[in-house]
Amino acid sequence: MANPSFVMQKVLDVSFEDRPIPKLISPRDVRIEIKQTGICGSDVHYYTHGAIGSFIVKAPMVLGHESAGIVAEVGPEVTSLKVGDRVALEPGVPCRFCDHCKAGKYNLCADMKFAATPPYDGTLCRYYVLPDDFCVKLPDNVSLEEGALVEPLSVAVHVTKLADVQVGSTAIIFGAGPVGLLCCAVAKAFGATTVVAVDLVQSRLDLALDLAATHSYVPQKGDSAADSAAKIIAMLGGKQPDFAIDASGAGASVNTAIHVLKQGGNYVQAGMGAPEISFPITEFTVKEITARGSFRYGPGDYQLAVALVASGKVDVKKLITHRVKFEEAEEAFKLVLKGQGVKILIEGPAAPAA
Repeated sequence: MANPSFVMQKVLDVSFEDRPIPKLISPRDVRIEIKQTGICGSDVHYYTHGAIGSFIVKAPMVLGHESAGIVAEVGPEVTSLKVGDRVALEPGVPCRFCDHCKAGKYNLCADMKFAATPPYDGTLCRYYVLPDDFCVKLPDNVSLEEGALVEPLSVAVHVTKLADVQVGSTAIIFGAGPVGLLCCAVAKAFGATTVVAVDLVQSRLDLALDLAATHSYVPQKGDSAADSAAKIIAMLGGKQPDFAIDASGAGASVNTAIHVLKQGGNYVQAGMGAPEISFPITEFTVKEITARGSFRYGPGDYQLAVALVASGKVDVKKLITHRVKFEEAEEAFKLVLKGQGVKILIEGPAAPAA
């Protein structure tokens, strides 16, 4: 196969196809040979449900968007990269012309072409094409495996920047999945001296403590949000967090976050859960809390994520629990469905025969 690709045909129906090798359309395009791809919750949701909100899979679609690879071809106007360079792929290309793009918020672009988001194919293939400014060169001390994890790390960078975490502060992160774990690490890298991880699964909290967290908390069955908040504050010696991030999407976590925050605290919603939840609006109002939503990543987030890995401030390798060959890609999805592992990497298709 010239360009083997892992294609979702319909819900729970995937296959391997030989797709055409993508051509360079723009003189600033780059063709990358994909070497490592991580599995994201959105990939699995498409695999199991065929849709996320208004994004509905209506035709066969290549899955995957957390990838790193090696530059195989560059357009005639590319000066920042050369064949053989190792890069992390920022998988969403905006229109560049709308008001959001011009304001530096291209993650909000309505015409975003995002890998493995219908109708656009993803990166679980041998070759993928991106503009050169959406390929971030990896330093020599950053592996391709780490490069694939730059995508979820960039999500965490964007979330934590929106929270405006300050040096010497206390931050609390709800949900110890990949993004929540990485938010713990980024909050610490940004200077938070106390980082609290909250989750129902002790093994994930153990990983959070190993990665960056200073404290962990398992909500107790039957406790209200106010009860949980009171116990967390007691655990912290009476101190209330300055910043809260919810990476779970669970209504109970959202409520607890508002109750636990100090007066004037900052709250950022990163996880997506039920379309609507109950919300402690009185607590939110009287504390004058600042709340923001967070979606993907924006200008500079990928570059900062790479720098955090290269400097050793964030060790993304600790999240990798499974590695599978390209031919075993469906098994990786099944592992995620079973709740096994934290971050599973799929090795790119073997290099084509000479």
